[in-house]
Amino acid sequence: MNTTIDIQKTSTSTISEVDFNNLPFGQVISDHMYVCDYKNGKWQQPKILPYQNFSLDPSARIFHYGQSVFEGMKAYKDNDEQIWLFRPLENQKRINISSGRLVMPAFPENYFMDGLTTLLKLESDWIPKTKGSSLYIRPFIFATGTGFHASPADAYKFVICCSPSGPYFSGKVKVYIEEKYSRSANGGVGFAKAGGNYAGQFYPTQLAKERGYQQVIWTDDNTHEYIEEAGAMNVFVRIGNTLITSPISDRILDGITRKSVIDIAKDENISVEIRKITVSELVEASNNGSLKEMFGAGTAAVISPIHGFGYREKDYDLPDLENSYASRFKKRITDIQYNRAEDKFGWRYKV
Repeated sequence: MNTTIDIQKTSTSTISEVDFNNLPFGQVISDHMYVCDYKNGKWQQPKILPYQNFSLDPSARIFHYGQSVFEGMKAYKDNDEQIWLFRPLENQKRINISSGRLVMPAFPENYFMDGLTTLLKLESDWIPKTKGSSLYIRPFIFATGTGFHASPADAYKFVICCSPSGPYFSGKVKVYIEEKYSRSANGGVGFAKAGGNYAGQFYPTQLAKERGYQQVIWTDDNTHEYIEEAGAMNVFVRIGNTLITSPISDRILDGITRKSVIDIAKDENISVEIRKITVSELVEASNNGSLKEMFGAGTAAVISPIHGFGYREKDYDLPDLENSYASRFKKRITDIQYNRAEDKFGWRYKV
């Protein structure tokens, strides 16, 4: 399919109202959005429109059966005003994996990439250059087909919106190891970026915050013996000089930052083990001093160091390291993303 995009530019930009030196994460939205509708069994002509509200029938299936998936990406500007993406084809593949699990139509690669790059060129001035900032990109698909029958919809909408954003987290992060609530289960949709996965996290995360923690470490749904994810991120643990992360599964998202950390660790000859990690192993390593680091890895925060965890009414602190793996990985990844260093992996994508 050839991508012909109908572009309608806004007549009233809001960019002059934005303080690019003081950006919250994901709250300021740029002028335009990319939209494409699916109906009559095929994707229609895509459009770039001024950012605006949607009008939906009250019986649209998104409201009743939650057919909705999304991705998270970022665009970066280097000192020469060139625009870069980080492994965008991985996001394109993954949104279709998520869609397939929810019986939603795959979005063509050329529609995804052509729409994304056209939108970013149009929104170039919205890409911040202040340190730690980027243009957060949110592609998503949701059901617009109508009717109350509990079945997949016959119409969908694909959208990309953009948000100039500062760093996702600031300050020290303490996490609570959850033993009652589960993020996902075997045979479920935990590996998909489905909206409902995140809605289900909010309540136990709220309970953890009331206890003085910022995030939850999720454990397996069956025994709660194995750590799996950190909030909405993949989790890594360093015991001694070995980096450990859980294998992906029905329950665990195949994170793009996770894959990048593993590849960088191997490139730096850091010992990496992809295996299950028990909570008891984590506690024992903390008690004997071999637990050096824990960190989350994801698009929004890139790397989020964990400074302590709570488990069964007891807190465990992690040491402050000068040359941590977390800081090394974050620098290595962000230097590639902002075109500050060699990209030996071929991850950087020029817009």
